[in-house]
Amino acid sequence: MKKLTLAMALAALFAAGGLAQAQTAGPGEDKAAPSTAATAAEKAAAKRARKTEGATASKTDSSADADAASMGTAKAMTKAERKQAAAKRKAAGAKATKEPKEVSGPAS
Repeated sequence: MKKLTLAMALAALFAAGGLAQAQTAGPGEDKAAPSTAATAAEKAAAKRARKTEGATASKTDSSADADAASMGTAKAMTKAERKQAAAKRKAAGAKATKEPKEVSGPAS
């Protein structure tokens, strides 16, 4: 009985592999279209065209630059103002750490 099921499993395995190989591409689909290699002059011309296209694209106004103006401006602060603001934040933080914590939850 075990030999029969093993033989059937092997037959199914080989049959599936055979069907997969039987499905080949149709006429004209088995190979890519033949092409000729580009000459050095053609490559150089294509490179020049890409380079000029990139240069003109970089010089034109892009939409990303237009959106940057609407994002607002940073407030200019002097070095003394920045130090004063930092000291104020540091003092507020020190005060918060010294205050007793509020106990939340059930009382014990």
